[in-house]
Amino acid sequence: MNVGAEGDCSATTLAARSASFRDGSPTEDGFVPSALGTRKHWNAVYERELQIFQEYGDTGEIWFGEESMTRLIRWMQKHKIPLDASVLDIGTGNGVFLVELAKFGFSNITGIDYSPSAIHLSECIIKKEGLSNIKLKVEDFLNLSTKLSGFHICIDKGTFDAISLNPDNAIEKRKQYVKSLSVVLKVKGFFLITSCNWTKEELLNEFSEGTWLHGV
Repeated sequence: MNVGAEGDCSATTLAARSASFRDGSPTEDGFVPSALGTRKHWNAVYERELQIFQEYGDTGEIWFGEESMTRLIRWMQKHKIPLDASVLDIGTGNGVFLVELAKFGFSNITGIDYSPSAIHLSECIIKKEGLSNIKLKVEDFLNLSTKLSGFHICIDKGTFDAISLNPDNAIEKRKQYVKSLSVVLKVKGFFLITSCNWTKEELLNEFSEGTWLHGV
Protein backbone atom coordinates (compact mmCIF):
# COMPACT_ATOMS: atom_id res chain seq x y z
CA MET A 1 0.00 0.00 0.00
CA ASN A 2 1.07 3.55 -0.64
CA VAL A 3 0.08 6.18 1.86
CA GLY A 4 -0.23 9.92 1.45
CA ALA A 5 -0.79 12.22 4.43
CA GLU A 6 -2.13 15.75 4.57
CA GLY A 7 -1.23 17.60 7.74
CA ASP A 8 -3.06 20.93 7.72
CA CYS A 9 -6.67 21.40 8.75
CA SER A 10 -9.54 23.82 8.82
CA ALA A 11 -10.14 26.24 11.69
CA THR A 12 -13.26 24.28 12.58
CA THR A 13 -11.31 21.08 13.01
CA LEU A 14 -8.64 22.83 15.05
CA ALA A 15 -11.28 24.29 17.32
CA ALA A 16 -12.91 20.91 17.79
CA ARG A 17 -9.60 19.35 18.71
CA SER A 18 -8.69 22.14 21.10
CA ALA A 19 -12.05 21.76 22.83
CA SER A 20 -11.44 18.06 23.32
CA PHE A 21 -8.33 18.79 25.38
CA ARG A 22 -10.10 20.88 28.00
CA ASP A 23 -11.45 17.96 30.02
CA GLY A 24 -10.23 14.57 31.08
CA SER A 25 -6.75 13.10 31.19
CA PRO A 26 -4.62 12.00 28.25
CA THR A 27 -4.27 8.33 27.48
CA GLU A 28 -0.88 6.68 27.13
CA ASP A 29 -0.68 7.85 23.52
CA GLY A 30 -1.33 11.48 24.46
CA PHE A 31 -4.96 11.78 23.27
CA VAL A 32 -7.71 12.95 25.59
CA PRO A 33 -10.89 10.84 25.20
CA SER A 34 -13.74 12.88 23.75
CA ALA A 35 -17.35 12.62 22.66
CA LEU A 36 -16.00 13.44 19.18
CA GLY A 37 -14.88 9.82 19.03
CA THR A 38 -18.28 8.28 19.72
CA ARG A 39 -21.05 7.02 17.45
CA LYS A 40 -23.63 8.78 19.63
CA HIS A 41 -22.05 12.16 18.90
CA TRP A 42 -21.95 11.68 15.13
CA ASN A 43 -25.46 10.27 14.97
CA ALA A 44 -26.66 13.45 16.69
CA VAL A 45 -24.59 15.65 14.37
CA TYR A 46 -25.96 14.09 11.19
CA GLU A 47 -29.52 13.88 12.45
CA ARG A 48 -29.30 17.65 12.94
CA GLU A 49 -27.60 18.27 9.58
CA LEU A 50 -30.18 16.09 7.82
CA GLN A 51 -32.98 18.14 9.33
CA ILE A 52 -31.26 21.40 8.31
CA PHE A 53 -30.79 20.12 4.74
CA GLN A 54 -34.44 19.08 4.50
CA GLU A 55 -35.58 22.48 5.75
CA TYR A 56 -33.07 24.84 4.14
CA GLY A 57 -31.03 22.87 1.58
CA ASP A 58 -27.75 23.45 3.45
CA THR A 59 -25.38 20.52 2.86
CA GLY A 60 -23.49 21.10 6.12
CA GLU A 61 -19.84 21.23 7.04
CA ILE A 62 -17.05 20.26 4.66
CA TRP A 63 -14.35 18.69 6.78
CA PHE A 64 -11.00 20.44 6.28
CA GLY A 65 -12.65 22.81 3.79
CA GLU A 66 -13.08 22.77 0.02
CA GLU A 67 -9.34 23.14 -0.53
CA SER A 68 -8.73 19.72 1.00
CA MET A 69 -11.05 18.13 -1.58
CA THR A 70 -9.30 20.01 -4.36
CA ARG A 71 -5.89 18.85 -3.11
CA LEU A 72 -6.93 15.22 -3.01
CA ILE A 73 -8.41 15.29 -6.50
CA ARG A 74 -5.35 17.12 -7.78
CA TRP A 75 -3.14 14.41 -6.25
CA MET A 76 -5.21 11.71 -7.95
CA GLN A 77 -4.94 13.56 -11.24
CA LYS A 78 -1.17 14.02 -10.85
CA HIS A 79 -0.71 10.30 -10.20
CA LYS A 80 -2.90 9.43 -13.20
CA ILE A 81 -5.49 7.50 -11.21
CA PRO A 82 -7.94 6.11 -13.80
CA LEU A 83 -11.43 7.58 -13.64
CA ASP A 84 -12.85 4.05 -13.37
CA ALA A 85 -10.63 3.17 -10.39
CA SER A 86 -12.61 1.95 -7.38
CA VAL A 87 -12.61 4.60 -4.64
CA LEU A 88 -13.79 4.19 -1.03
CA ASP A 89 -14.53 7.22 1.16
CA ILE A 90 -14.20 6.03 4.77
CA GLY A 91 -16.60 7.94 7.01
CA THR A 92 -18.20 9.86 4.17
CA GLY A 93 -20.44 12.05 6.37
CA ASN A 94 -22.57 14.26 4.12
CA GLY A 95 -21.06 12.74 0.96
CA VAL A 96 -19.96 16.09 -0.48
CA PHE A 97 -16.53 14.73 -1.41
CA LEU A 98 -18.21 11.90 -3.32
CA VAL A 99 -20.14 14.51 -5.28
CA GLU A 100 -16.89 16.29 -6.18
CA LEU A 101 -15.28 13.03 -7.29
CA ALA A 102 -18.29 12.22 -9.48
CA LYS A 103 -18.28 15.70 -11.03
CA PHE A 104 -14.60 15.29 -11.82
CA GLY A 105 -15.42 12.08 -13.70
CA PHE A 106 -14.75 9.23 -11.28
CA SER A 107 -17.34 6.55 -11.94
CA ASN A 108 -16.73 3.79 -9.38
CA ILE A 109 -17.05 5.48 -6.00
CA THR A 110 -18.42 4.24 -2.69
CA GLY A 111 -19.06 6.05 0.57
CA ILE A 112 -19.52 4.36 3.94
CA ASP A 113 -20.45 5.71 7.35
CA TYR A 114 -21.60 4.09 10.57
CA SER A 115 -24.26 6.76 11.03
CA PRO A 116 -27.53 5.97 9.19
CA SER A 117 -28.39 9.68 9.28
CA ALA A 118 -25.11 10.51 7.51
CA ILE A 119 -25.91 8.05 4.73
CA HIS A 120 -29.47 9.38 4.45
CA LEU A 121 -28.10 12.92 4.19
CA SER A 122 -25.61 11.80 1.54
CA GLU A 123 -28.40 10.17 -0.45
CA CYS A 124 -30.45 13.38 -0.34
CA ILE A 125 -27.51 15.55 -1.44
CA ILE A 126 -26.50 13.17 -4.23
CA LYS A 127 -30.10 13.00 -5.47
CA LYS A 128 -30.30 16.80 -5.48
CA GLU A 129 -27.12 16.89 -7.60
CA GLY A 130 -28.69 14.49 -10.08
CA LEU A 131 -25.95 11.88 -9.71
CA SER A 132 -26.55 8.15 -9.96
CA ASN A 133 -23.09 6.54 -10.09
CA ILE A 134 -22.35 6.72 -6.34
CA LYS A 135 -22.79 3.77 -3.99
CA LEU A 136 -23.59 4.39 -0.31
CA LYS A 137 -23.70 1.99 2.61
CA VAL A 138 -24.17 2.11 6.37
CA GLU A 139 -20.99 0.38 7.47
CA ASP A 140 -18.82 0.38 10.58
CA PHE A 141 -15.23 0.37 9.32
CA LEU A 142 -14.11 -1.36 12.52
CA ASN A 143 -16.61 -4.18 11.98
CA LEU A 144 -16.66 -4.70 8.23
CA SER A 145 -18.93 -6.86 6.15
CA THR A 146 -17.12 -9.26 3.85
CA LYS A 147 -18.44 -7.45 0.78
CA LEU A 148 -15.99 -4.55 1.00
CA SER A 149 -12.65 -5.28 -0.64
CA GLY A 150 -10.47 -4.58 -3.65
CA PHE A 151 -10.49 -0.77 -3.67
CA HIS A 152 -7.76 1.03 -5.60
CA ILE A 153 -8.08 4.19 -3.50
CA CYS A 154 -9.19 4.58 0.13
CA ILE A 155 -9.71 8.10 1.48
CA ASP A 156 -10.02 9.30 5.07
CA LYS A 157 -10.80 12.91 5.96
CA GLY A 158 -11.02 12.97 9.75
CA THR A 159 -12.39 9.49 10.53
CA PHE A 160 -9.12 8.15 11.93
CA ASP A 161 -8.84 11.35 13.98
CA ALA A 162 -12.25 10.69 15.53
CA ILE A 163 -11.41 7.05 16.27
CA SER A 164 -8.26 8.23 18.04
CA LEU A 165 -10.43 10.17 20.51
CA ASN A 166 -12.81 7.31 21.33
CA PRO A 167 -13.17 6.93 25.12
CA ASP A 168 -13.47 3.15 24.83
CA ASN A 169 -10.01 1.69 24.15
CA ALA A 170 -9.00 3.93 21.25
CA ILE A 171 -5.63 2.21 20.83
CA GLU A 172 -7.27 -1.13 20.03
CA LYS A 173 -9.73 0.60 17.72
CA ARG A 174 -6.86 2.19 15.80
CA LYS A 175 -5.26 -1.23 15.39
CA GLN A 176 -8.56 -2.59 14.09
CA TYR A 177 -8.75 0.32 11.64
CA VAL A 178 -5.36 -0.69 10.20
CA LYS A 179 -6.54 -4.31 9.89
CA SER A 180 -9.74 -3.22 8.15
CA LEU A 181 -7.76 -1.05 5.77
CA SER A 182 -5.59 -4.02 4.82
CA VAL A 183 -8.78 -5.90 3.93
CA VAL A 184 -10.51 -3.28 1.79
CA LEU A 185 -7.47 -1.82 0.01
CA LYS A 186 -6.14 -3.56 -3.04
CA VAL A 187 -2.48 -4.60 -3.16
CA LYS A 188 -0.51 -1.60 -4.47
CA GLY A 189 -3.53 0.60 -3.84
CA PHE A 190 -3.34 4.10 -2.35
CA PHE A 191 -4.51 5.29 1.06
CA LEU A 192 -5.00 9.07 1.26
CA ILE A 193 -5.53 10.47 4.75
CA THR A 194 -6.07 14.02 5.92
CA SER A 195 -5.46 14.49 9.64
CA CYS A 196 -5.48 17.26 12.19
CA ASN A 197 -4.29 15.20 15.16
CA TRP A 198 -1.36 13.37 13.61
CA THR A 199 1.82 14.44 11.82
CA LYS A 200 2.81 12.75 8.58
CA GLU A 201 5.61 10.89 10.37
CA GLU A 202 3.25 9.65 13.08
CA LEU A 203 0.76 8.41 10.49
CA LEU A 204 3.43 6.56 8.55
CA ASN A 205 4.49 4.88 11.79
CA GLU A 206 0.90 4.11 12.81
CA PHE A 207 0.14 2.39 9.51
CA SER A 208 3.47 0.55 9.18
CA GLU A 209 2.31 -2.59 10.99
CA GLY A 210 3.20 -5.62 8.91
CA THR A 211 4.89 -5.45 5.50
CA TRP A 212 2.04 -4.14 3.40
CA LEU A 213 2.78 -0.40 3.65
CA HIS A 214 5.29 1.71 1.78
CA GLY A 215 5.39 5.46 2.43
CA VAL A 216 5.61 7.95 -0.42
